[in-house]
Amino acid sequence: MKIIFTLSILLTNIWAFAQNSPVSTISKAFIPPHAKRTHIAGKDTVIESDTSKETKEPRYYYLSALADVLVNTKGGLAKRFSPGIELGRTYGIFDIGLASGQISSLGSGGDTTHYIEFRPTINIFSAGRFAEGLCLGGGYIFGAKQGLMTEICNSINFNISTTVAVAVTQGYYFFDGTNSSRSTQFMGFTFTYNFLRPHSVNKQRKRVQLLKE
Repeated sequence: MKIIFTLSILLTNIWAFAQNSPVSTISKAFIPPHAKRTHIAGKDTVIESDTSKETKEPRYYYLSALADVLVNTKGGLAKRFSPGIELGRTYGIFDIGLASGQISSLGSGGDTTHYIEFRPTINIFSAGRFAEGLCLGGGYIFGAKQGLMTEICNSINFNISTTVAVAVTQGYYFFDGTNSSRSTQFMGFTFTYNFLRPHSVNKQRKRVQLLKE
């Protein structure tokens, strides 16, 4: 009986030593991180190469359709309507885009209305799905006497989802040439699609932003 009791104590001590030995601790430390990670159902885990690890901000490309109407210009809708598209990239609250379109659907004399414009935009306020943006743009109208174009505008944005947003915009265009200059006011709508991969960290961060109060 004493022998059996002694053997049981010895086996217990050996098991405890094996669990806490340096070899066991080192082997656990060398387990790859991906092997330690457990899968959580419904959680976004895909990490893109453009994901910011430092600031935790979402980064993604977007495409916007612009539909503006000049409000202090004489003429019908064809002369007032200013369509365009913008392709850009979002860095958290800051957007950098390149837009192209027409100042109006009709030209004036020998002038064209086709333009290209650099449009940086910053979100100056946000609350949940709503945000207010400020855009300061600059561009060029091809073949126009007042070819230099600058823009300042405000927008009220509503995020329908993480990938789709709409906005109401209001602002001014300024046109400068060698012998003349003018300005015009506009109001319009913007429809934006965000290129966010399903189950991605960027999409998860965008969702977190929308849920903030």
